Formats: sequence, C-alpha cells, structure tokens
Amino acid sequence: MLNNEFGKILKQLRSENSLSQKEFGNALGVSRQAVGYWEKGEREPDMDTIKKIAEYFDVSINYLFGKED
Repeated sequence: MLNNEFGKILKQLRSENSLSQKEFGNALGVSRQAVGYWEKGEREPDMDTIKKIAEYFDVSINYLFGKED
C-alpha cells in the first residue's frame, strides 16, 4: 500500500515541528533510514507505527494519508 501522499505529509509534519529524520526516528524507536524511506514513498510503516505517528503529531490516520484536511 505505498502511498507517496503519506510520505509528503509525514515530511511536512516533521519539518513543521523542526525535527530531523534522526530525531523523529528516535522518538518512534526506528532508524533515520526508515523515516527517509517512508518520506520517499519507498516503504510504509506498519499499522502500529502509523498509529504512533498520528498520535505523535495529534492528527488522524486519514490525515496522514491525505484523506482529510
């Protein structure tokens, strides 16, 4: 289920919060490389990690996938 919209939104949220890929990865317990793959649309996190990302940024999962504003 690769979705480049997810990567764009993730990068935007991370940038708006002045977080490097490494800092964000550390907050989630994943590598900087994993965050980079997600942002480029090369991979997607599992559902548990998607939930953590939504909670971290206080947004819905639908928002992460570009399904709502």
